[in-house]
Amino acid sequence: MTRTLAFDVYGTLIDTAGVLETLKDLVPDQAAAFSTLWREKQLEYSFRRGLMQNYQEFSVCTRQALDYTCSMLEVDIPEANRKSLMETYRVLPAFPEVSEALKTLRADEARMFAFSNGTADAVRGLLRNADIDGLFDDVISTDEVRSFKPNPGVYAHFLRRAGATGAEAWLISSNPFDVTGAISAGMRAGWVKRSPSAVFDPWEIRPTITIGGLTELPEALAAT
Repeated sequence: MTRTLAFDVYGTLIDTAGVLETLKDLVPDQAAAFSTLWREKQLEYSFRRGLMQNYQEFSVCTRQALDYTCSMLEVDIPEANRKSLMETYRVLPAFPEVSEALKTLRADEARMFAFSNGTADAVRGLLRNADIDGLFDDVISTDEVRSFKPNPGVYAHFLRRAGATGAEAWLISSNPFDVTGAISAGMRAGWVKRSPSAVFDPWEIRPTITIGGLTELPEALAAT
C-alpha cells in the first residue's frame, strides 16, 4: 500500500522560532518570551475562530496574536516593524534535517502533501524559500474549507483532496493537538518530539509513532 503523508508545516517542517533573530533586534530582553507567547496566541486564535465559525485567514490570527503579545508584554513596536515581523513569517527557515528526510521518503515513493492552516499561497512561498517545494505532490490548506485544525472536517477534506483513506494516510506533526485531531478523524499520526522536554497531552489518544526528528521517520514508518 502506498503511504499518503500529510506534513504539518509551521513547527514541523518550518521553524517558527526563526522569527527570534528579528525579535532580538526589537525586544532583546524579551525575544524568547515574545516568540513563545506570539505562537501560543496565534494557535489559540485559530482554535477559537474554528469553534466560533468566525473564519479569518491564518495570517489574520498571526497579526492579531502579534498585537496581543505587544500589549501583554507592554512592548511598543512601531507599525512598520510589526509589518516586518509579519513578513518574516513568510520566509521562515526549514529545520535542518527536513530536506534530506523528505528526499528519502520521496525515493520510497510515498505520496507527500503539505497540509497547513496557512493559505496555499503562503505555504507554497515558505516551501519555495526553503527549497523543498518540489518534494510535495500538492499543498492542501484548511483555508479551502474555511476552518482550522483540529476541526475533524479539515482532516476529512485532506483525505478527499488527496484521494486517500484513513487507513493509508498519516499526519506528521510536532503539534500534539494536530496529532490527536488526525487520529480522532481516522488517520494515523506521527508526533515529531523535537525537544526532550516536550509533553504530549495526557489524553486517551496517543501518537501512532513518536520520533525525535524527520530523519527517523522512514524507519519508523517501515516498522509499522
